[in-house]
Amino acid sequence: MILEQIYLGCLSQASYLIGDEESGEAVVVDPRRDIDEYLQKAEDLGLSINHVVLTHFHADFASGHLELMDACGAIIYLGVGAETEYQFTPLADGDDITIGRVRLQALATPGHTPESISILVFDSTVSETEPHAVLTGDTMFIGDVGRPDLFGSVGISAEEMAGRLFDSLRDKLMTLPAKTVVYPGHGAGSMCGKNLSTDTWSTIGDQLANNCALQPMSKDEFVGMITSNQPQAPAYFGFDVRFNKSQHPTLEESVRSSVRPLTPEEFLSARAEGAQVLDTRNADDYVKSHVSLSINIGLGGKFATWAGTVLDVDLPILIVADPGTEAEAVLRLGRIGFDHVAGYLEGGFGSLSPSWMVPEVVREASRVTALELPDHLAQHPDRVLLDVRTPGEYEQGSIEGNVFIPLNQLRERVDELPTDRHVTVYCGGGYRSAIAMGILEANGCYELVDLIGGWAAWEKQLAKP
Repeated sequence: MILEQIYLGCLSQASYLIGDEESGEAVVVDPRRDIDEYLQKAEDLGLSINHVVLTHFHADFASGHLELMDACGAIIYLGVGAETEYQFTPLADGDDITIGRVRLQALATPGHTPESISILVFDSTVSETEPHAVLTGDTMFIGDVGRPDLFGSVGISAEEMAGRLFDSLRDKLMTLPAKTVVYPGHGAGSMCGKNLSTDTWSTIGDQLANNCALQPMSKDEFVGMITSNQPQAPAYFGFDVRFNKSQHPTLEESVRSSVRPLTPEEFLSARAEGAQVLDTRNADDYVKSHVSLSINIGLGGKFATWAGTVLDVDLPILIVADPGTEAEAVLRLGRIGFDHVAGYLEGGFGSLSPSWMVPEVVREASRVTALELPDHLAQHPDRVLLDVRTPGEYEQGSIEGNVFIPLNQLRERVDELPTDRHVTVYCGGGYRSAIAMGILEANGCYELVDLIGGWAAWEKQLAKP
């Protein structure tokens, strides 16, 4: 048996390639949309991908099931009760997929979503009756369990879904042998739970001992714990659930139509017609000079997650990128189903001639170091100091005199900030504050200053003797 975990850090997402050496058959579980890595691994191992399983309708990324069906003729499987625009084979509780000496058995484990399943993996050369591993999707993570309040459960209350999750855990997953290896669908950084470990695998025995959601408690206690203090779900989660149910073009088709160079005239004309501008350069370059009304989300961070959080899913996207990285930006947007890219500025920001350097086209912002910040604040006593970190980060400490608005709430709450005063922005390390500056500029705030290195730099400066 071959079982490989394929982990994508920028989405905190795990998928799995399971194969049988003797028959040469393989199954991919919960693939992302860019499937080249699965195809290459299968080729290297002498496998053909015949089956693709979705443990549920994912909310945080676009699945690659249609891509694998198109590329390999793979059969798509989902849990019973799933409704889609494409054909799939339903897996009821106890149903098997057999490839040579490897058997995959579906466990109905609703709770994160109604159709959620987990997958038991049996290697018959070792045991026909005891599973080697269980792929838990978003039902159970390492250190946590899936949240019950996402868009895959529209029409069902979070409390009811949490009750189903309690039963799925107690009746199915917690009864497995202690040595069963647990492979989840996500790790730390995912918004599909609230206390995910940085570990990407564990065992049932270890989780019974250490997972806070698996400790002895009543169903009511569990429901209360799981439904409280969940982080706000990004706006694109509902879109991705619908996307994963729909029949849509493959990522290859999307990239082919989206990686389209535009002259400055074409680019600015499209912006004037309502397209949103996404600048994927690093924050240093963006702050120095950028296309007016653009949002900076650098390719070096949690690009897709923040793009889905702050961009409008209904508006075309224009890209400003370092030359040669345009296709990467389009692909990574495609990982969350954002296929509505209208093109990119040919030659990047540097292609703009001096004649374009007017406020209607190009704007600048400022940056200060942690050492310079006290003098900067003293020079602008009427300024606003904006903290855009998460509530959990904020509770650990903040700079005195701040206004606290988490970045994922800034679009809705931007009216709370004045447009006629300096706004100095900081986050944890500098990535999110650059995103915030674009949102503020789009809403009429032009006197913007970014704290280089964010709270981490400020803490370090405070610690100096």
